[in-house]
Amino acid sequence: MDRIAQATQEIGRCLRKARSGAGRTLAEVAAKAGVSEGFLSKLERGQAAASIANLIQLADTLGLGLHELFVNDAAPAKTRLALHRAGGKHAEVAATGYRWRHLGGGAPLDRMEVFHLVFPRRDGMKAMVSHPGQEHCYVLSGEVRFFVGDAEHRLGPGDGILIDSQQPHRAENAGRGQAHVLMTVARPAEASDAPDWWHLSTSIRAQETGR
Repeated sequence: MDRIAQATQEIGRCLRKARSGAGRTLAEVAAKAGVSEGFLSKLERGQAAASIANLIQLADTLGLGLHELFVNDAAPAKTRLALHRAGGKHAEVAATGYRWRHLGGGAPLDRMEVFHLVFPRRDGMKAMVSHPGQEHCYVLSGEVRFFVGDAEHRLGPGDGILIDSQQPHRAENAGRGQAHVLMTVARPAEASDAPDWWHLSTSIRAQETGR
């Protein structure tokens, strides 16, 4: 089994476990996440690949962080120390080209979460997303077009943007090569759930599978 097929099956198992554990039906979760019941059923069985938009919406519906859809070791309730080294591996969101590496945070009692995102050259994020909290994006290399409401901001290496993430927003690659971005997501103090990556968080290619 190749890496993408294995990741697809792992994601399906996590989604099914979270949905069943919450006592929710396929129809209920699919309707709230904006996908078809048939697509969600196939996804849970590892028979379909999801766009990042689908994964974001499903994670949001089930109260999960994006990183929770991938197999990892059990995390403590609050991060005391998280060390990451250069050269760490990035997970790929099947069928999208987006890659990400979780650098720290995201435990139930953490207030922030940090990711290294790699934007593909094509197939940018098309749907706007919003979620409680704040987020900051710092461009390490490449160029990124960041949309907040009706405003567009073009960011290059060394540029960054901090927003109240309740505002509709999205980001896409604006250059000819890959773009690398350091993203920090902070949840509001009153929130009981950790933020989901841009709400992991949100959506790319909303017209894709399952719509």
